[in-house]
Amino acid sequence: MKTQIKFSNRTLTIDLSKPIDIAISLSGDEANPLAWYLSAPKITPVKEGDWIAKVSEGASVNFNSIWFNPHAHGTHTECYGHISKEFYNVNNALNKYFFTAKLISVAPEKKGDDFVISKQQLKTLFSPGSCEALIIRTLPNLKSKKQKNYNHSNWPYLTESAATYIREAGVEHLLIDLPSVDKEKDDGLLKAHRAFWNYPKAPRKHATITELIYVPNKVTDGDYLLNLQIAPFKNDASPSKPILYKTLAK
Repeated sequence: MKTQIKFSNRTLTIDLSKPIDIAISLSGDEANPLAWYLSAPKITPVKEGDWIAKVSEGASVNFNSIWFNPHAHGTHTECYGHISKEFYNVNNALNKYFFTAKLISVAPEKKGDDFVISKQQLKTLFSPGSCEALIIRTLPNLKSKKQKNYNHSNWPYLTESAATYIREAGVEHLLIDLPSVDKEKDDGLLKAHRAFWNYPKAPRKHATITELIYVPNKVTDGDYLLNLQIAPFKNDASPSKPILYKTLAK
């Protein structure tokens, strides 16, 4: 199932039969990443009196209700409406779903009590104009990320200058395997979010940030085609399913 796709003056060859799913599935228990001090998501059958909407309990169908928060419980994509006074729907931020992408791996640097991803690190790993989407895999890349409780963990984050570099490099879609591109407790400054979206000066309404992804170690750094799909929630953020396809030729 190989196909060729033309992007400007580039021709990409990809194999559609070999998708790489970098989303973390959401389950109704604590086998999820958890952030922002919320309890685990819930997936439970509807109950009316003695009737339980579960086939194993005698119902004709399984009919579950789901409680979750997209920012706290798994892979999600957000738009500048996440930090703006005015409402903006993430569905309006995406009007196409395939992008040239680059995957890079970064070991955050120690800075005081924090670990950060700096502009200087990023400059050595990708150059301006090289991709529409940037995927950042932080090191060490442990499988425990898929079920990690990030609450009060002071996770690594992007410096403001790093986020500015990403924006100025022409990246429209930023993906990272952390709960946020910003410091967990930063007094609401959200410097990296603001720098990437250029908010409030001139908001990049089409740009998105996808957080809490997981890229397996067997997936090598390099060029990919990204298919970024979101659920149709009218919200600043939505659960999402980013899929990568390895670029076979240019």
